[in-house]
Amino acid sequence: MTDSLSDTLLRWYDRHARTMPWRTSPADRAAGVQPDPYRVWLSEVMLQQTTVAAVKDYFHRFTARWPDVAALASAADAEVMGEWAGLGYYARARNLLKCARAVAADHGGQFPKTRAGLLTLPGIGPYTASAIAAIAFDEAATVVDGNVERVMSRLYRVETALPAAKPELTALAGQLTPAQRPGDYAQAVMDLGATICTPRNPACGICPWNDACLARAEGMQADLPRKSPKVAKPVRRGVLWLGHQDGGWLVERRPERGLLGGMLGFPGDGWDGAGGPAPAEADWQDVGEVRHTFTHFHLILSIRLARICTEPLRGEWASRTVFRPADLPTVMRKAFDLARDSVDG
Repeated sequence: MTDSLSDTLLRWYDRHARTMPWRTSPADRAAGVQPDPYRVWLSEVMLQQTTVAAVKDYFHRFTARWPDVAALASAADAEVMGEWAGLGYYARARNLLKCARAVAADHGGQFPKTRAGLLTLPGIGPYTASAIAAIAFDEAATVVDGNVERVMSRLYRVETALPAAKPELTALAGQLTPAQRPGDYAQAVMDLGATICTPRNPACGICPWNDACLARAEGMQADLPRKSPKVAKPVRRGVLWLGHQDGGWLVERRPERGLLGGMLGFPGDGWDGAGGPAPAEADWQDVGEVRHTFTHFHLILSIRLARICTEPLRGEWASRTVFRPADLPTVMRKAFDLARDSVDG
């Protein structure tokens, strides 16, 4: 049965595969075109906890600016962090550089071709290693993301709630992973979850696995996968000081470790343990607040604005010709937009 299900899904994928800027189509693969491991790796890192729609523009910019792993390995940290700004989960950008430099320095610029070898690289965990091994090198590695978990929970009617169900769902997905075309199969089952076996209103009538789906047979496909209740996120509060002078803004590079590590930001305090006092003696005015949600907490920041006429105690000046708001992470960009409106007003 498992061979039949895999074959059925691959036939469906050959006709309905999504077009992605990082993907080698099944027709091209059949013609002998091999996926570029660099593009596969880069896309997988970007796609962690981020949607395809949000990633596409970033992927195009990154690959235009750094077309291969050697180019990325030699890039300046600040340039990469600035290009990543707005994509979130900034530890991914730091690990991206560490991994690129390890591949360039320790592997002759070539990614290891096995899951085991990929796991030795910085920033590559079990899921990413499996995805690269399967998609780039056709290793029969089991690739399980949220889409695959949903498909498996419905196909086999697994009623155990996530995250407790993860080991069972991974084992079931492994039984279906074929020895032939495992890279195409991995992308096929993710496509199935993304386009047909969706969280709400799954399109069971056109699903290639509809006859085999145990949840559909019981009319409970929309109820799966079950999920354990989420714990309410705590709320943190803090302050950001936005100082300006002759069109320039007072900024600081955040510590490498911790929230927004290595990113450009504004001096702050009270929300992340990495702040300090106001950056200068000035007539600070409260211009409002911004709200932002991180993975584990909600954040409310009071925004204080002032023209600085003295030597600042912390931070450095970014002139209007150098400062790029696009290099700011989202929460800092929200603060800048609020402060800029107050200055312009």
